[in-house]
Amino acid sequence: MRCTRNRILVFLLTFAFCLLPFNVSSTAAELSEIQRRGYLTVAVKDNLPPLGFRDASGNLQGLEIDLAKALASDLLGKANAVKLQPVANRDRLSKVLDNKVDIAIARVTATESRARLVSFSLPYYFDGTRLITKDSSVQRLSDLAKQKIAVLEHSSTIATVRYYLPQAELVGVKSYHQARSLLESNGAIAFAADGSILSGWVQQYPQYRLLSTKLSTEPLSVVMPKGLQYDPLRRQINSAIARYLEAGWLQQRAQYWGLPSSELKIRS
Repeated sequence: MRCTRNRILVFLLTFAFCLLPFNVSSTAAELSEIQRRGYLTVAVKDNLPPLGFRDASGNLQGLEIDLAKALASDLLGKANAVKLQPVANRDRLSKVLDNKVDIAIARVTATESRARLVSFSLPYYFDGTRLITKDSSVQRLSDLAKQKIAVLEHSSTIATVRYYLPQAELVGVKSYHQARSLLESNGAIAFAADGSILSGWVQQYPQYRLLSTKLSTEPLSVVMPKGLQYDPLRRQINSAIARYLEAGWLQQRAQYWGLPSSELKIRS
């Protein structure tokens, strides 16, 4: 059934509202302070193509970088009114909590446990577990039923793959680099991980391809501080993202960067 544009927007707004706790204080900058100083500080990734990475000249690029600049334009009237701070995965939430940045756009999945610490915007992209392979005989998920599949150790991907492919042999790896080495040596026929990251892999190594099946859905959202004093900032960001989705801008930018379809489409 095709959803109307308004129904999808209501769903997204309801999703975001449910993740906005109002009883925990924070020390991040309020919207009025951000506007007074004239720039937005954003934690981003610089090693995660095509979401956030450095090009050959060292400039930050990617879908999340585009979003950070668009939000700066909405909040402050200038796309360059933003200071981008590369961040490690372990620091994506703490940078906001410790007043090091105003917001984070760094491939953060909105989860209930994280929502106890920070607030989340509307999802700007729906990521999820996908599989990558260079074996031409693998065309569909069922082709992997009894095959060796590489997965990152201790990742949530393990349970997802086991659910869909209970007879497959899962081979744990410590990194994406190790996964590629395993596939190159035929130690596994496929690798299961986040589709956004695997799409960057495909761009770098075109002999690989993503299977069309998406095994899970994970909303990527802007990390924002909690507290009633940050309502204006959250409203502005959510309103901007809703407009980007309605206009198709976010979907177009995701396609430009070669990201798999996120199923985040607003249809009339």
